Amino acid sequence: MNQTEASYEQLIDRFVKWAETCPDIRAAVVIGSRARIDHPADEWADLDIVVITTDPERYVSTIDWMENVGDPVLTFVEPTATGDEMERRVLFEDMLDVDFAIIPKRNVQQLLQDEVPPKIGVQIANIFGRGIRVLLDKDGLATQLRGLIPSVKTPPRLPTHGEFLEVVNDFLYHAVFTAKHLRRGELWWTVTCLDCYMQRLLLRVMEWHARATHVWNYDTWFRGRFLEEWVNHRALQDLRKTFAHYDENDIKRALLEAMNLFRWLAMETAERLSYTYPTEADKRVMEWVRACLLEKDGTASH
Repeated sequence: MNQTEASYEQLIDRFVKWAETCPDIRAAVVIGSRARIDHPADEWADLDIVVITTDPERYVSTIDWMENVGDPVLTFVEPTATGDEMERRVLFEDMLDVDFAIIPKRNVQQLLQDEVPPKIGVQIANIFGRGIRVLLDKDGLATQLRGLIPSVKTPPRLPTHGEFLEVVNDFLYHAVFTAKHLRRGELWWTVTCLDCYMQRLLLRVMEWHARATHVWNYDTWFRGRFLEEWVNHRALQDLRKTFAHYDENDIKRALLEAMNLFRWLAMETAERLSYTYPTEADKRVMEWVRACLLEKDGTASH
């Protein structure tokens, strides 16, 4: 055990000893890399603790309780990865990063009692399915939650033809959006649209392409985790060219590179899924974008 891992274990021990004395904390589990066997934590990994409590407001609205765990340097609150609950993120001494996801006990009880909707099932599988380490379980909720995982851990769903076209058309639409705002000189809007929103659509197609190339339950993790391991090699090389600096000419270059990469990935995916690709719309958008960029300065990247 290295020093960083030992330090996190000390935080965990202090948390458990304190949480055992708190009547409102009914369960706590570690998720993420520090609970995984596949791709386990390295020295840079944070610690993710899910806290199931009857008093969630205490941990969201106050900060004094953190001193029972360690010496906090700073803290803030944000939505969890699923956006359904809140988590308090804390940097403790030595920059030890701990995320406390605060989950109301009533929500967990409701989840365990009702039939799990497919969307929620995917979230549970992504969050808990790769590993869960029970720290505290006063009412058996954590054990029940862990038992729920096999029933919701299903292979990724194949997109319908309509869903596939939605993503393609969304990407092409925002390629035009980016070019228009670039002509206005709105670099912030264009670079964030390209480097953030359009890249998320590109990631979706990279996931679909990888699954269509291998088998549909091919593991693409989630939100781009370990992308360098599972994405097509050519796509990985071309991906490096698709992010833009805060610079007009670089945005032009990266936009065209992103459009080219998206096209061949989406066309190959469509072919393997026996879907049609909107070739005519793609052609018209690309011609318009190129003309728009050329009109600005007389040159455009290829």
